[in-house]
Amino acid sequence: MKILLVDGTMFGRKTGAILEQVEQYIKELDASFELEMMHFSQYKHQIVDGSPLNDDMKKMIQQFEEADAYIIATPIFQASIPGVLKNAFDFLHPKTMRYKPVSIVANGGTYQHHLVVENQLKPILDYFRALVTPNYVYTHTSHFDADNKIVDEDVHSRLRELARVFVQYCEMSKNLPKETIDQH
Repeated sequence: MKILLVDGTMFGRKTGAILEQVEQYIKELDASFELEMMHFSQYKHQIVDGSPLNDDMKKMIQQFEEADAYIIATPIFQASIPGVLKNAFDFLHPKTMRYKPVSIVANGGTYQHHLVVENQLKPILDYFRALVTPNYVYTHTSHFDADNKIVDEDVHSRLRELARVFVQYCEMSKNLPKETIDQH
């Protein structure tokens, strides 16, 4: 299975650090997965305005389409997901993520911002009919050291559990046809 680990921000290192840790835990559970890291900061983004797509946006869309499952990482800015992440979702065909496993990791400056995952990101993924795992992990700035290394053992435990559940969702989804019988 091809797993796309999406660092859904243009700047900062915490979401990337979380993804790298999740990647390690997934490898420990199932070394057969093909893990691909996508850092939005390495793409020339454009807004969804109907203009022809640049090469980076074509590549991004293709990576999403070719993936069998996703780990989505997002910082929380101004009580919301970054515009670049929402914009990326807007480029995708509604069936791109259909019946594919997705786990979510997020980071924010306050503990209350974890609700953004519930109120904004999960509904978007539900629209895509993705198989969202129930155990997202939200981290706070205090969970990292000055080098953006996760230092909180509870966070490590939750990330290990997220990886375990994600791998099980991937296994369960292997035989689920991605083609739909409905036209919606």
